[in-house]
Amino acid sequence: MNGKLYLVPTPIGNLDDMTFRAVKVLKEVDIILAEDTRNSSPMLKHFGIDKKLFSHHQHNEHKAVNEIIRFLKEGQNIALISDAGTPAISDPGYLLTREAIKNDLEIECLPGATAFVPALVNSGLPNDRFVFEGFLPVKKGRQTRLKELVLEERTMIFYESPHRLLKSLEEFITFFGADREVSVSRELTKMYEETKRGSLAEVKNYFETHTIKGEFVICLAGKISGKAVKEKFRDQEV
Repeated sequence: MNGKLYLVPTPIGNLDDMTFRAVKVLKEVDIILAEDTRNSSPMLKHFGIDKKLFSHHQHNEHKAVNEIIRFLKEGQNIALISDAGTPAISDPGYLLTREAIKNDLEIECLPGATAFVPALVNSGLPNDRFVFEGFLPVKKGRQTRLKELVLEERTMIFYESPHRLLKSLEEFITFFGADREVSVSRELTKMYEETKRGSLAEVKNYFETHTIKGEFVICLAGKISGKAVKEKFRDQEV
């Protein structure tokens, strides 16, 4: 009988966000694949989880996927976790999931922490329709992608590192305008969690005078459609 592949979300900061079900699954599987075993080991130890732990990250996932599929076909149950959040969301997991599907193997993804969801809900921007962009290309394709998003009417969500935050905000001003609304969240669920909202110009000015640390989620308002503009002015006239 084949084993099952579990995709298990882990806390993005606060360990209290770990679900009972996630702990149960991680205690029952035969193998745990971790993005970085050095980061995952303390978390697993905290919950009393002692299982075979193997590295599975962007630099080795192509080479490792066939062996993992073999383990699953031999009947071993395997859980994949990332350093924080849900696997395959800007983290390794897509390639393994795709191969498991090709081999008719059972996959189960548990619900749990993902950084962009609380950032979006907390932003005050429309969240009935949105587009998740993750990390923009660092160099090649970056300008092209931003040009493609200029006409996007849905709220856009980006992940960004601290050393590129100001550069990204400056580029957003260039492509979307200094008055476009934005919400920038950092260190979600952690001690120094912070969300700054305002225009792109206001938020950029804020971070130019404050220490930039932690992981960032940027929620950027979409372009207002012609219909939305008319409705906005109609509401103001009432």
